[in-house]
Order: sequence, then C-alpha cells, then structure tokens
Amino acid sequence: MNEYLQKLSEVVARDPRYRIDAYLFVNGALGFLIEELGERRHVTGQELLEGIRRYALESYGPLSREVLNHWGVSRCADFGEIVFNLVENDLMGKTDKDSREDFHPGYDFYQAFEEPFLKPGPAGAS
Repeated sequence: MNEYLQKLSEVVARDPRYRIDAYLFVNGALGFLIEELGERRHVTGQELLEGIRRYALESYGPLSREVLNHWGVSRCADFGEIVFNLVENDLMGKTDKDSREDFHPGYDFYQAFEEPFLKPGPAGAS
C-alpha cells in the first residue's frame, strides 16, 4: 500500500463516518475541478462543492446520491468534514481563510443529484 493510502486508512480508522472511497472521490473531484479551471490554484469550499457535484454527476449519473450516501456522505457539510480531515492529516492544503463553514449550506442533495435526471412531465401538465 502506498504512503498516501496508508495515511488515508489511518484517517478512516480514527473517523469511520466516511468510507475511504469518499476521500478518494473528493481528491478526484478536486483534480477534475483543477483540470476544468485549466490552472493549478487554490479553490474555495464553494468552488469545490460545485466541482464535486459535476464530478459526481459525470461519474455516477443518476446513482450519484445513492453512491455518496453509501460512503456516509448525505450533505455538503460532510464534504467539509472530509476536506478538513484531509487537511488536518497533511493530505490536502488550505489557506487561513478556509473553514468547515465554507461547505454550509451548500446544496440540497436531491436537487443536485436526482432532479437533473427527472423526466419532465407532459406538455401542459402542472
């Protein structure tokens, strides 16, 4: 097991609220966002949340919410907890302006991950 995964396993052992997959997903979402931005720079919590939303929809489609819930993630504040677990274990950086509150209130998981896949009703239906 490489050093990063070893440290991540230790984080999960200390805080078992989230599966290791959730941490790997957040890192993947950060990479996805940086690639979209076209430059390597610090991103805010709100920017990361939006990147996470798009990355989840691209990766898991209509199953995004279910997958995230399986990993222990059911609200944006959970992403903040994951990010700060990474920060506190030197697996991710932050600035003095960053805080867990940056992930509040975030978005509603139903609206973010399920509504994009709902079929519109018949024309004229209300």
